[in-house]
Amino acid sequence: MGTIITAAVLCFVVGLVVRKMVRDKKSGKSLQCGCDCAHCGGCGHVAKDE
Repeated sequence: MGTIITAAVLCFVVGLVVRKMVRDKKSGKSLQCGCDCAHCGGCGHVAKDE
């Protein structure tokens, strides 16, 4: 019974993390791009001051 409860809590937490990542991605935030184009060699964004 303890294993089932632990697995359920773990799945719930993982689901919340995935949900947060999807929302961040949709709002333009990302772990891969900090939008600091002055220091980024492979960035697809265009800096506003350039």
